[in-house]
Amino acid sequence: MNVQEAGMRFVRVAAVYALVWLWAPMALGQTYPNKPVHVVVPFTAGSATDILARSFGQKLSEMWGQPVVVDNRPGAGGTIGAAVVAKSAPDGYTLLVHSAAHAYNPSIYPGLSFDTVKDFVEISPLAGQPNVLVVSPTLGVKSVAELIALAKQKPGQLNFGSAGTGSGTHINAEKFRLAAGIDVVHIPYKGTPEALTDTMAGRVSYFFSPISAALPNIREGKLIALGVSTAKRSSALPNVPTLAESGLNGFDYNLWVGLFAPAGTPAELVDKINKDVARAVQAPDIKERLANLGAEAMPMT
Repeated sequence: MNVQEAGMRFVRVAAVYALVWLWAPMALGQTYPNKPVHVVVPFTAGSATDILARSFGQKLSEMWGQPVVVDNRPGAGGTIGAAVVAKSAPDGYTLLVHSAAHAYNPSIYPGLSFDTVKDFVEISPLAGQPNVLVVSPTLGVKSVAELIALAKQKPGQLNFGSAGTGSGTHINAEKFRLAAGIDVVHIPYKGTPEALTDTMAGRVSYFFSPISAALPNIREGKLIALGVSTAKRSSALPNVPTLAESGLNGFDYNLWVGLFAPAGTPAELVDKINKDVARAVQAPDIKERLANLGAEAMPMT
């Protein structure tokens, strides 16, 4: 083989490798998923994050033709489930649906086994929704002002539940405590369902529940909704005032939920899932589902 023939052969081989290199990422995105996708929710079944994860999971399963399996791993403000995903293979088959707690957990739980920034890649926001301040009818208050007045009459005697230390429900309640200037006791629970149960039973004075989780009990009269945490009223509870309207000027807290993958997940997979979530958000049944939950789709980035 002369030098010219060897040179031509090298060019042909290099061209083949270049095509393979360019085609491989596209093929990866086109064939994904070809097996079940597991979505870890770091909160209990029935929590707001869980409800939204299952709603989107069902739609993505229909689009992909593969099961989307929700795996609840609650505890420690969502850090237990997040740790599972941080250590998972970055192949797109183990994802994380988390709330705003993911952003501020490092300041609440020092010494985490993972880095919330370096060990995850953001895929897409899913939805945002208000928390609603609820009490049992037996507490005897029917407005935010009455609750604050009662707490000031009985300093240190009222309590509030949360879905765990560092959860969105906890942060919301602490923000309310400071804004109202009241002395109350925090009782952390394993998740939202447990906190709601004890609020209805009167064992907890009040609870800032994600609106989707509390709606059925509000409609059945088992809970009284005093106010919503966002700057504007919720379409799901149009007659319930905001906390700002109730005297806490400027109060605004929105619970967001997003989709994450382990760091190192191929960019083409992240892009595909992001686009598929964007398609899911536009589906009429998802729009209706979110509206019924009092949630709103968040802008894609």
